Amino acid sequence: MSLAAHMRELWDYRDLLYNLVVRNLKVRYKNSVLGILWSLLNPLLMMLVFTFVFKVLRGSSRLPAYPAFILSGLLAWNLFNTSIMGAIGSIVGNAHLIKKVYFPREVLPISVVLSNLVHYLLALPVYFALATALGRAPTTWVLLLPAVIIVQLFFTLGVSFILATLNVFYRDTQIVMEVVLLAWLFLSPIFYSVTEVAPNGVRIAGLFLSSYDVQRWYRILNPMASILASYRDILYWGAQPGLDFFMRTAVTAIFFLIVGYLIFLRFCPVFGEEI
Repeated sequence: MSLAAHMRELWDYRDLLYNLVVRNLKVRYKNSVLGILWSLLNPLLMMLVFTFVFKVLRGSSRLPAYPAFILSGLLAWNLFNTSIMGAIGSIVGNAHLIKKVYFPREVLPISVVLSNLVHYLLALPVYFALATALGRAPTTWVLLLPAVIIVQLFFTLGVSFILATLNVFYRDTQIVMEVVLLAWLFLSPIFYSVTEVAPNGVRIAGLFLSSYDVQRWYRILNPMASILASYRDILYWGAQPGLDFFMRTAVTAIFFLIVGYLIFLRFCPVFGEEI
């Protein structure tokens, strides 16, 4: 089956995708007292913790409206982190469906990512209210926000397809990714700005790598760094994001989406046997 045929089939199963997204939202907050309000409270609580640690205890940031600075990056990171961790187990966790019913297997990781997108969109009004109260009201550049969200979704889906496939054959993928994502969290500009990264070089094992533009390579090698920086430019600084790095990241995200989807389609016929 061609890629175009797979896309048409996926569209034919859009009702199933919708129902899976709704199911994910219901299961996530089943028997929870506050329910979907945790979509709002969780990032706010984490913002308070990180603000206290990095602003009060360490006093390492002089940025104005630091809670808004943290939240603008944290919300986008939570979208990525929870999507990846949920998508990794989406195939194995639905083995009973895969073995009994035919449907495009890709709807499982896609539904996880889309359900987390809903949580992100629900939390955005809270960010805007907080940012406005702290003197960081949204500007007209916020109209570019959907473009950044789409690029992040492309990148997240691509990575999700690859890891969901890998987890079918190697079940410790999820354990490894917990460590990787924790490291990735601190290697991304959530608690600090990209401009705070050493611009001229960094000392490693006694060697001073002064010939490298660290900030540039930081963005290139870490697509989430460029995505988070774009969110922050729009939401926190109220300015146009750096189009050079953003366009490069958009190309990288599309590349990951295509490659990830092809890898997923290549191995999905044997998922039923492996799980």
